[in-house]
Amino acid sequence: MSPHTTGTREIQRRRTRRALLDAALSELEERSLGSLGLREVTRAAGVSPTAFYRHFRGMDELGIALVEEALASLHVTVRGMLAATGDPERRGDAAVRLVAALVRSRPAHVRFLVRERHGGVPTVRAAIAAQLDAFADEIGAALRADPSGTGWAADDVRMLARLLVDHMFMTASAFLAASLRGEDWSAAAGTARAQLRLIHLGRLHWSG
Repeated sequence: MSPHTTGTREIQRRRTRRALLDAALSELEERSLGSLGLREVTRAAGVSPTAFYRHFRGMDELGIALVEEALASLHVTVRGMLAATGDPERRGDAAVRLVAALVRSRPAHVRFLVRERHGGVPTVRAAIAAQLDAFADEIGAALRADPSGTGWAADDVRMLARLLVDHMFMTASAFLAASLRGEDWSAAAGTARAQLRLIHLGRLHWSG
């Protein structure tokens, strides 16, 4: 097989995979993954069910791919943000901007994540939880390195990190809701920043 033929097939393979992911996201706009059938996705993508199985073993594996596509690439960004913005208020502003950028660039992915975080497909729930645990670990490492975290118990650091991750999810939901209502995001962003300031104040006075 010539390199040209191999390259052409690889391009087609990527296009088919992309078509399946995009079709699933479109179908998931108003419904959950558990209610979506494989044939509905392949019909929307314009490919055969046989072609689907060349890329995914089932709908749950497609869902996991969507989770990774939405969140995996953010880890480098989050680590960079945490390293570059030591001041809590600047870090909070940067976090809100990061969430806003994610919702603007990938609204369908974010809708999917918000719905499926507690949805009915266990493997997809687990994939989302694993990604969020990784974010919590990264935030926890930054919290432990901060002088204000001196003397904190590991469990307390973990609790605060999880609270901040949950806040990111809640902020993403608020931005989506504002979009659905046709509102700009200034009020949601202001609330998110105020909540982060409140969390920081509580952190300063936490005795465990």
